[in-house]
Amino acid sequence: MENKAPLSPHIQIYKWHISSLVSISHRITGIINIIVITFICLLASLLVLGKSNYEIINLFLSSLIGKFFILGLTWSFSFQILSEIRHLIMDLGYGFELRTTKITGLIVIFGSIILTVAFYLIGKNFF
Repeated sequence: MENKAPLSPHIQIYKWHISSLVSISHRITGIINIIVITFICLLASLLVLGKSNYEIINLFLSSLIGKFFILGLTWSFSFQILSEIRHLIMDLGYGFELRTTKITGLIVIFGSIILTVAFYLIGKNFF
């Protein structure tokens, strides 16, 4: 008889966990952050070249798309930092229990959202 059942967990029957979601998101935000840091360095070099470039950058950042871009970057960096702290704690040998990984994963997700809102409110008051 032929066995039609898959031998390993298949994507259709696999149950997602908070830890896997945080791990995958950590990798994706890491790639995004590297690209953004490169982009920021390019923008900084444009600012050195002349004042007219500053006006173009300022126009983009003050638009709706620019503000969404800044909020997305703030969330990405906040998520990355909190996830790195979680990984450092796990590297020390703590937090491997199932309940603890769920709690720390939720702290990373909601903490990054809270930090993004806090940075937005702080920035709104300064500028």
